[in-house]
Order: sequence, then C-alpha cells, then structure tokens
Amino acid sequence: MSEQQSQNDPADEVSASTTGAVVVGVTPDQPPRVLKVAARHAALLGAPLVVVNVDVMRFVTYEDPDGSVHSAPIDMDIDTGGDDLAAVTTQATKLLEGHEVRWSVQQLVGDPAIGLKKVAEQCDAKMIVVGTRRRGFGESVREFFTGSVAARLTHRQTRPVLVVPLGEPVPDDEDITWEKD
Repeated sequence: MSEQQSQNDPADEVSASTTGAVVVGVTPDQPPRVLKVAARHAALLGAPLVVVNVDVMRFVTYEDPDGSVHSAPIDMDIDTGGDDLAAVTTQATKLLEGHEVRWSVQQLVGDPAIGLKKVAEQCDAKMIVVGTRRRGFGESVREFFTGSVAARLTHRQTRPVLVVPLGEPVPDDEDITWEKD
C-alpha cells in the first residue's frame, strides 16, 4: 500500500496515517539498503514508513500564512528538486511494492538533520533511520563544515536514530579521514 506525496512543509504532510511512523532519510543516489532496513523496522513495529528526501541545494524563501512553503535554489543556474523527488519515489515504489507497510514520500528543502527532526516531531515517530556518509575527500570536507546528519540528530532530539552502514567499513588499522593530523 502506498501513499505518495510531495510537500515542502512537514506540517502539511502529517496526518493520523503517519502517527508513530518510522522516518527514513533517503537520497536518490543512495544504496537501497537504508530504505530496506527502514521498511523492515517499520514492518516489525507495525508502523507506517515516511520516506524523506531533503534537497540541500534549495532554501526556504518564505512561508505563507496557510503554511505553504516556497523555496529557491542556492544557485539560480541549477534546477533541483523535481528529479530527486521522482528518483526517490521510483526507488521507494520499486523496493516497497508488495510489502505490507504503508508508506509515503516527502521532499523538504534545507538542512537534512533539521528536516528529519521536524518530520519526526510532527508524526511522533518511533525512530529515525539514516545512512552513513560515503567515504571520500569531498564527503569528509562537507561533513567537516556541516557535521554528520546522524550525529546532529542524536544530539538535537530524543528519538532513537538507527544509522545504517553503507559501503565497505574502514579497516581497524586505517585512520578515519577526520581523525588524521
């Protein structure tokens, strides 16, 4: 069963059908493992699954009195958002079709940790599921400036955060990029 929706404001998305949900942060290029693990936990908990994609290349410009949120791209030469939402919705449909978990898709803009936290608060989520960052210099630089989404979630709200490892683990004898002198 699916309920596919697209919203910029998490408050608009929340309904009785998402109360007590498992919230999962998903990106279009992310391995499907994160979504699969989140769906498994939602099924075990008898909870709906709220799949959230946060477009970090856009920011909120203003909010209407009715709660509608308007956004703009950080770089006016880049068109973002629609393709990511379509890719995440397609991925969710493919992975969740035939499973007995109710699910919906939301797209937010801005900071992923803040967006996931707001959605979790609005639907009184049972847990939040995120993936680890990809290994590499670019991701290490991004994380240095913005911080880990998982770490920021664990320090800024009270719900359990399940972090799903992606890719190959760093060997025990190898320094993690941000631990190097």
